[in-house]
Amino acid sequence: MTTGIAPGKGIVLIGPPTAGKSSVGALLAAELGVPFADTDTLVARTAHKPVGDIFVDDGELVFREFERGAVARGLDEVKPAGGVLALGSGAVLDPDVRRMLTGQVIVYLEAQFATVAKRTGMDRPRVVMPGNPRGQLRTMLEQRRPVYADLATLTVPTDDLAPEEVAAGLAERLRAVAGAGNVGDSAGERA
Repeated sequence: MTTGIAPGKGIVLIGPPTAGKSSVGALLAAELGVPFADTDTLVARTAHKPVGDIFVDDGELVFREFERGAVARGLDEVKPAGGVLALGSGAVLDPDVRRMLTGQVIVYLEAQFATVAKRTGMDRPRVVMPGNPRGQLRTMLEQRRPVYADLATLTVPTDDLAPEEVAAGLAERLRAVAGAGNVGDSAGERA
């Protein structure tokens, strides 16, 4: 099966941490029979260490440099066959990355604060932590949400859904939209 999306266009999944970009992306690519790449995996492979270690050892700026390169490589891998690329949640903050995404089918996997907090384990009562991690998470989501929404060709809510449900629904929606010839023409459409 194929996406119906023209070769040279990738399907790029964006959204907050734990929205399901990696798991949904792999399932979606398998369902559509197209290649899949994940920028966090590409970054870790290039840096020869886990993404979290890059943040701790080298800092966010170094990570973002690795990530920018990973987005370019990932798009090169998936675009020829209309494949799927999962982006790290902060990648879209980089203007160079946003330029690279021009012309791609951008799917915003939307997850509300309560869902992200639950999936990250920040929904349980705990001793007050320095730096207020829940407050930082809420602020991060509020700052990024408009960027995700602005870039999105399609928006797909993921709250209370398993990755398999999200991927199946998204595959169906992409096929329908591609069949109508509208992929990339309907910014902000909710799937």
